[in-house]
Amino acid sequence: MVRWDPGARDRLQAAALELFATRGFEETTAAEIAASVGLTERTFFRHFSDKREALFDGQQRLAGAFLAGLGDAPTGTSPMGMVGAALDAAAAFFPDERRSYSRQRQLVISRTPSLLERERHKLAELASAVGDGLRRRGVPEPAATLAAESGVTVFGIAFQQWIGEGERRSMAEIQRTVLRELAAVASAGAAGEPGGS
Repeated sequence: MVRWDPGARDRLQAAALELFATRGFEETTAAEIAASVGLTERTFFRHFSDKREALFDGQQRLAGAFLAGLGDAPTGTSPMGMVGAALDAAAAFFPDERRSYSRQRQLVISRTPSLLERERHKLAELASAVGDGLRRRGVPEPAATLAAESGVTVFGIAFQQWIGEGERRSMAEIQRTVLRELAAVASAGAAGEPGGS
């Protein structure tokens, strides 16, 4: 009979991050993560398919938030307006109390090439999902792909700023600032092109 262990998933994630940060990702096993919080390796694999997923577990929920934000944008909203709504919805995943955890997690990822590759893959999947969501809302190509890729780029830049030492702004505030900067760059570029205003 499987014994229910409340909070096991959260405890395993916290333990994994601590061990990855102190010992290194490659040097840490799933069995060691589980043992450090008094659980078995079997319990670890009931919660995560592999040890990388202890770091990337929230990606599906994050993508869901992006898509919910797209879906909630009013009819007639521009593609980048819909992306802005998606970014606002996703910002709820990054409350201030999570900043320290996210900072440590990113440090582990940045030190491990296989994790960096995994993160790039997850961001590419997110951009693809956002593009699909925009197309379902009637946004044609190439606008859907441009908006989706731009939105995920804004998210990535904002996240790096949000985890910066001494940063106090909320994720939502930073994303809106980066989105405005993107709009300014695009506007200046269009004005400088032949035929631009």
